[in-house]
Amino acid sequence: MPVPGILHFCWIGPELAWAHGFALLSAAAQSGLREVVLHHTDDLADGPVPRALARVGVRFRRLSPPALLAPVQAALKLDDALTRLYVRLQSPVQRADLLRAAILYAEGGVYMDVDTLTTAPLAPLLNASQFIGAERIVWPHWVYQSRSPLVWSKHLGLDVLRKTLRRTPGGWRAFRAVEGWYVSAVNNAVMGAVPGAPLFVAVLRAMAALPDHETPSPYALGPDLYQTLLDAAPMPGLVIHQPACFYPLPPEISEHWFRPCRNAPAAVGRVLSPQTRVAHWYGSVRTKPYVARISPDYVRAHRQTQLYSALVCALLPEMG
Repeated sequence: MPVPGILHFCWIGPELAWAHGFALLSAAAQSGLREVVLHHTDDLADGPVPRALARVGVRFRRLSPPALLAPVQAALKLDDALTRLYVRLQSPVQRADLLRAAILYAEGGVYMDVDTLTTAPLAPLLNASQFIGAERIVWPHWVYQSRSPLVWSKHLGLDVLRKTLRRTPGGWRAFRAVEGWYVSAVNNAVMGAVPGAPLFVAVLRAMAALPDHETPSPYALGPDLYQTLLDAAPMPGLVIHQPACFYPLPPEISEHWFRPCRNAPAAVGRVLSPQTRVAHWYGSVRTKPYVARISPDYVRAHRQTQLYSALVCALLPEMG
């Protein structure tokens, strides 16, 4: 049974920025899937972004978290543990971590964060019953738990190197030569599954098992949870795509999406690879300040000097 050809995005809040709009517009233009859906927990304010999405057929679906979670809890015999968890979560990111897992468990399809650009058709990914992607990181959760001076020294050195390359003009090119030194770990920003897939059964049960008095750490419901589950036991039928597929520039190095770049249209071709389907640009890390600046005029003005703008204009020619 293939993954359903529906692409889910999730948004918490009333305002959509153009940076988020470009994620959905590129998905509608490039993914090749039959439907792109934006699940939103709040009434969306009218504006140019929702109108642009409506013109290309993006479907807006008002999401009631209790209504979504109730049948999921019933099917998994979790009482109201997920609803209680959602209520006590304060972070929109963590609430979205919970909602995306519930949506994929209930409906299947592909989930994608709004700090992405879809660069190629996703249909080749749908033959696996469940998939997720890996990224290159410095600080996996097991390093924090280690008491080995050698482990800490190694990862501190990798962190310094990554920070240096983040600040170095064109440092993303040099990172390619050393990326194998970094840990490969899964990230839940892009995932897909059939309804009821084992990965999301395990994820939702693990979320429900969190004690009511415990406040989850920032990544406890996201990458750390997924990697912990996969480290504990193999997940039958799960395909883990290599970093080039969804994360061509990893955390921190992803700032180069927005730094000055000579001949950006040509450089984009070297950032992406034939395996790349999605470019996740990590809106919650170093690139967050750029979100408010991004607009159609911004990408047109920067398309020759910035990787992000060059890629948006390549994927959405009407922006050029």
